[in-house]
Amino acid sequence: MQRRPPRSARTTLQTYVLQLRDLITVALRGQGSAGGGGSVVSAKDVLVTAPGGYVLVSGEGTSDVREFERLAGQGYRAMDAGDFPGAAGLLRRALDLWSGPAFADVQTGARLEMEAKRLEESRLCALDQRIEADLRLGRHRELLAELTVLTSRYRAHENLHAQFMLALHRSGRRGEALDVYHKLRSTLVRDLGLEPSARLRRLQQSILVAAPEAPLGAEVPLAPVRAASDAC
Repeated sequence: MQRRPPRSARTTLQTYVLQLRDLITVALRGQGSAGGGGSVVSAKDVLVTAPGGYVLVSGEGTSDVREFERLAGQGYRAMDAGDFPGAAGLLRRALDLWSGPAFADVQTGARLEMEAKRLEESRLCALDQRIEADLRLGRHRELLAELTVLTSRYRAHENLHAQFMLALHRSGRRGEALDVYHKLRSTLVRDLGLEPSARLRRLQQSILVAAPEAPLGAEVPLAPVRAASDAC
């Protein structure tokens, strides 16, 4: 059965647009409303009425999404170049722009739900690479609390579990590192009918055969840093 919008939909939408333009007007007053060449920009120039709806024209302005993608892209390129301090800083700045899930207070339809999933995947990719950079910088102990929470939240995310295993092992907690592997394997087998990847199995074997007296900061073989295009 085809669903039709209620008769009041157009009026409701116009009311919301008016309210949004009021907010835009306040924002323009706060930062000065002169556009390029000294022309005055109004709320109607930003949220433009167009055939079939409305268009948001940001001009030379930016948004948290654009700034996140810009910083994350710079962070990935720094990772590719082996600049781990720079990558960690850039990716941390990108992730600091997030204050919660995308569209947290918005009732989403099919298209908006897909965009929310895309943004969440982008955030997870940046988070993965920021942790990777921190591990390369020897910050394994600093990551333990964060990875404890992340692996509880993303129970089937292999790379987060691999990073947690590595951080635990380098902190002298080999038994706990192996326990993380077994918990992940149980989750994958039970929920997805899958075994851990070959990469994760190799990491487990490397931890198993590592000498107990090895220095706490000793490296355990892990796949090299991946290119940004296939990082996540």
